[in-house]
Amino acid sequence: MKNKKEIIKIENVSYRYKDAKKDEYVFKNLSFDFELGKVYAIKGKSGSGKTTLLSLICGFETNYEGKIFYDNKDLSKIDLDKYRNSDIGIVFQSYNLLPHLTAAENIILSMDINGIKNKYKEKYRNSLKLLEDVGLTKKHGDRRVLRLSGGEQQRVAIARSLSYNPKVIIADEPTGNLDKDTEEDILNIFKKLAKDENKCVIIVTHSENVCKNSDIVYELKKKQENKDGKQRKGK
Repeated sequence: MKNKKEIIKIENVSYRYKDAKKDEYVFKNLSFDFELGKVYAIKGKSGSGKTTLLSLICGFETNYEGKIFYDNKDLSKIDLDKYRNSDIGIVFQSYNLLPHLTAAENIILSMDINGIKNKYKEKYRNSLKLLEDVGLTKKHGDRRVLRLSGGEQQRVAIARSLSYNPKVIIADEPTGNLDKDTEEDILNIFKKLAKDENKCVIIVTHSENVCKNSDIVYELKKKQENKDGKQRKGK
């Protein structure tokens, strides 16, 4: 990786399911680069492998051909649990929050899982600061997440993904369940994370608005070779 800002590199990666025919690939010879300080959108029709690609980047799926690098390190040669617990934050379309906990408690639990040793009061203060950064108040933080709107829950999910200050934020259809105005708010949060905090934000999406607001758009073509994948500048 010659560019010092480059944080993730996908090099000639091909993937097929274990029970698929030898030549039946979801995608083949995929080569993408991701830099700090930018928002990326990954688009494509259903079945083109968008979510599968995120699984490979997150290290959830390891049965692939080619190379994936994080900060010059080959994913196949590093501790993937540590990688997921320190270097990347994941935001899901369905939020994946624990409904019986408050917003703050969901974030504190993430801190606990990721080995942050601060006392509870400090974690609580930090959780409220993270919520404030995504536009939520202490009142929101002390509510059970089921009492929050969909947009508010997604903000909590983003705050939770930031609880251990990862360099990369990976989001799978994060605005898919949201109305247009709320989508704009979430996009502004992602853009701020990239521009102001120098994070790499990677979003899988069907939304043209998300694509227009991204710096780079990669498009996956269903069952088609994607070498040096198509990319274009967003606004």
